[in-house]
Amino acid sequence: MFEEAQYFAPVSTRDDGSVVVELSADHPGVADPTYRGRRNAIAALAIGYVPGDPIPVAEYTDEEHEVWALVSRELAAKHQKYAPAEYLNAVERLGLPKDHIPQLEEVSTLLAPLTGFRYLPAAGLVPLRDFYGVLADGYFYSTQYIRHHSVPFYTPEPDVIHEVIGHANALASDRYSRLYRLAGQAARRVESEDALEFISKIFWFTLEFGVMQERGELRAYGAGILSSYGEIEEFRGMDIRPLDLAMMGTTHYDITKYQDVLFRADSLDHLEDVVGTFWATCDDDSIARLTAA
Repeated sequence: MFEEAQYFAPVSTRDDGSVVVELSADHPGVADPTYRGRRNAIAALAIGYVPGDPIPVAEYTDEEHEVWALVSRELAAKHQKYAPAEYLNAVERLGLPKDHIPQLEEVSTLLAPLTGFRYLPAAGLVPLRDFYGVLADGYFYSTQYIRHHSVPFYTPEPDVIHEVIGHANALASDRYSRLYRLAGQAARRVESEDALEFISKIFWFTLEFGVMQERGELRAYGAGILSSYGEIEEFRGMDIRPLDLAMMGTTHYDITKYQDVLFRADSLDHLEDVVGTFWATCDDDSIARLTAA
């Protein structure tokens, strides 16, 4: 229900150097001063991060570790029913902890020997060109905070559950991680903002909210679906359309609700052939032709 690098609570640095995360009036944690204090502190860690250094440790409460354990357990059961084999194999390959929120440095240590990917901390908004561009180098920007404990199965913004359970497991797959890298290369190759937005929409309708046919059933491989306790139960009832680059790159979506239009790949081979080839070869001119079509 959100787009990477776009739908974050605004983060500001005050004159005294303090960092403040501006939660919306309806955010589950807005009236919890302890949670808000940790959100500010975690955002400050990312702002102060020096590339090349170990990612600073985020302090989590026992209550927050319990949220991770609960959601991790429930999503794992749903993945057995709804996720494709490539994702499930990557889950086993990565071996994320089930009883505590992993630090991003811990995730990187698990992930790097598999596919070369490492995590970078994000305090809030990351410009689209930066967010997608670093994928080409095997980096993934991620938040470190977790949703409020009062609603463990809901978050109005991408938290560490989405970033790690959704994306890190996919990044542990050689085939999915190659698609992430190709998306990053495409983002760096194009010059216009329109072309960059087109690439980001292809990413949205595939690696965030993509579905594919496997073993006679529709399965979800997009991180946005696989990290959502509610949406994973609903995606098969949405408007499912064939994989179509021009349509994906120009379709409007609403980040505040479940995605009601999804695009289906016939298989992982099909996804690689269509989307992987597009990202590997696209430029401003080819995207302009697709947009015009």
